[in-house]
Amino acid sequence: MTDSIRLSKRLIELLGCSRREAELYIEGGWVTVDGNVIDEPQFQVHAETVALLPGASATPLEPVTFLVYQPAGITSLPDADKHLLSRETHWAEDPSERPVLKGHFARLKPGLALQPGAEGLAVYSQDWRTLRKLTEDAAKLEQEYVVEVSGEIAQNGLERLKRGHTHKGQTLPACKVSWQNETRLRFAMKNPAPGIIQRLCESVGLKVVSMKRLRIGGVSMGKLPLGQWRYLSLQERF
Repeated sequence: MTDSIRLSKRLIELLGCSRREAELYIEGGWVTVDGNVIDEPQFQVHAETVALLPGASATPLEPVTFLVYQPAGITSLPDADKHLLSRETHWAEDPSERPVLKGHFARLKPGLALQPGAEGLAVYSQDWRTLRKLTEDAAKLEQEYVVEVSGEIAQNGLERLKRGHTHKGQTLPACKVSWQNETRLRFAMKNPAPGIIQRLCESVGLKVVSMKRLRIGGVSMGKLPLGQWRYLSLQERF
């Protein structure tokens, strides 16, 4: 056999299945070529050995959610797609052990944007239920940020942040806040408005050097390295 053909066509010849079934098997990561999983129906094969893995199911892929340690400065999905969301940036120690498939990168949408200028936990999902949760329950989901600051905090500044106060005619919300060390504050807030952490810090004489989001609701970034992503596991709940 010298001429190449599409993998989906070869599978149809082997199994006698429909074109759609062949595509679903391939896109689902159930098909190997010389022992390697290939998830692209258009992949060209010659005389290689094509096989179907045990337990194969010709069903559409379940929607997935990515947890990303997003660097500062990425503000839109195209940027994230270009720089972050690829096979190469998948965390090698992802505990989900889910196979990374091409179909997992289609139709991803972001949820709960980071504070302007912040790095940290970002969410991209294909699952409308997850996206709805992040939208409709945003006011209930606590977000945790670690904030590196410089300057001298005002007298009773921490207590003012905890109870809420007015600064330059603007009413600032109360928040959970504590010192992690001499230059780092931990903020826990529900649905923080864009720029609010910076304004809170400035209101008590501090300047924000950097911000990192560690957690959204019950889901934390954990040990995920900067610029890499992992799958949201079935056990994790926002």
